[in-house]
Amino acid sequence: MRVKGAQRHTRRSFLKNATGLSVAALGARPHSVEGSRRAAPESGVPQGQTAAGKKFVAIQVGAVSFLDEGVDKVLDIFQERARVNTLMLAVFTYGRGIAGRQVPDQPLPDHGGQNYDADTFHGGSYAALHPQYYSKTILRDLRAPDLGDFDLLDAVVPKAKARAMRSYAWLEDVYNPRLIPGFEKVAEIDIYGRRTGQACLNHPDVRNFLNSLVEDYVKSHEIDGIMWGSERQGPLNNAIGSRHGGFGSSITCFCEFCRQRGRERGISVERALQGLTELEGFARAARAGQKPADGYFVTFWRLLLNYPEILAWEKLWTDSQHEIYGEIYGTVKGINSHVQVGWHIWHNNSFSPFYRAEQDYWKLRQTSDFLKVVMYNNCGGPRLAQYMRNVHSTIFRDAKPEEALGLHYRIMGYEGEPAFDRLPAAGLSADYVARETKRAIAGVRGEIAIYPGIDIDIPTAANEKKTQPSDVSAAVKAAFNVGAPGVVLSRKYSEMKMANLAAAGGALRELGL
Repeated sequence: MRVKGAQRHTRRSFLKNATGLSVAALGARPHSVEGSRRAAPESGVPQGQTAAGKKFVAIQVGAVSFLDEGVDKVLDIFQERARVNTLMLAVFTYGRGIAGRQVPDQPLPDHGGQNYDADTFHGGSYAALHPQYYSKTILRDLRAPDLGDFDLLDAVVPKAKARAMRSYAWLEDVYNPRLIPGFEKVAEIDIYGRRTGQACLNHPDVRNFLNSLVEDYVKSHEIDGIMWGSERQGPLNNAIGSRHGGFGSSITCFCEFCRQRGRERGISVERALQGLTELEGFARAARAGQKPADGYFVTFWRLLLNYPEILAWEKLWTDSQHEIYGEIYGTVKGINSHVQVGWHIWHNNSFSPFYRAEQDYWKLRQTSDFLKVVMYNNCGGPRLAQYMRNVHSTIFRDAKPEEALGLHYRIMGYEGEPAFDRLPAAGLSADYVARETKRAIAGVRGEIAIYPGIDIDIPTAANEKKTQPSDVSAAVKAAFNVGAPGVVLSRKYSEMKMANLAAAGGALRELGL
């Protein structure tokens, strides 16, 4: 995506100052370009493209696929069937969403290992970690053991480079406390003083680890980019169930570091804690059908009026997450300014007006080269239905579910999508992809690239929407037809059917790309 010279200069000057000040203030280690193992040449290729006239066509893929099928064979498939020119290599996660084979109880795809790996999957870093980078964090030795000595970046990046394919390191904010020694020391603390399974984004060891990880990957491998995904949100959203997963997410964080950050902002920690505790009690009673005298939404709003600290603590949590974007961006650019840095923007951004309000594209673009925005329309139907069941059970219980969904369609700009009773089985349309793509491009005002995430065979329940080749083709065309400079085929290759993957390549051919 081209940016006029003056605009690019203004933004880059701003970023140089802003990220430098942010990283210094947050205690991140300084880096220099001289510290890099390599210096990437100036390619002159416009952002969002790989070569003259070519669009950015990426696929998310985990290490196990290359081990199961062979690196060259997988790259052949990507290039020949889907015209992929960029790899999003799932190099760090403890989750099965982007790593491992097909999740249990779902049909195995027509390629790869024809068995599940639930008993062997572990997670961690699927590339070697170099100890010299991790001296300022207790999170060390997080090398994934499940694939032996197989190093995803060592094995794939050079072969991709020889084919003129770009390689991005794809990191996920997902940990497994049972498998990480000392994790309890960096865990978030909920409103009841309990440690959770999530890492606190204000804990110095967590921030140092993330900066160490990207420093290690960028200096140790000739990668072209970094993408980090954090599918988490603040305590207000978690309390009311504003998410497409089930209830159960913790209302956090009240560790010593978050409390200190709150006090620095002038927030009464005690009032925030009390308000969120009352909000959690309200939501629990609402889900049990205990209607307040003034109704559900009015009571919710009254809580926010009585405890403005609830919103202040929500903003603190979100700002802390976004500060990490700035830190990672500053770390990478301090090593090699040509390595692209961007963020996986969670699907909840499409469903929740509350979460969407916290994801200001114009602000996010300050510390990004690109945004991969999740626009998974096939699984989007079941996910939006689950989101609506959640928020209907708390703050929107005054209305019928179909009425609450209609309101959300109007607020989010999705008029014409399926009714509530049809939504899980029908999915969302390609028009949803087009609308979300246009909104994201307008949000960043053309300054950075927007890569819509296109879902291919993301697991859903037996009676819910399943991906068809026509779905993939329509979504890819919708994204490019409204101006996207690229797409990311998602969630992971190890769950994709070949016919559906090939449909992406077919759409590109039909578009003449």
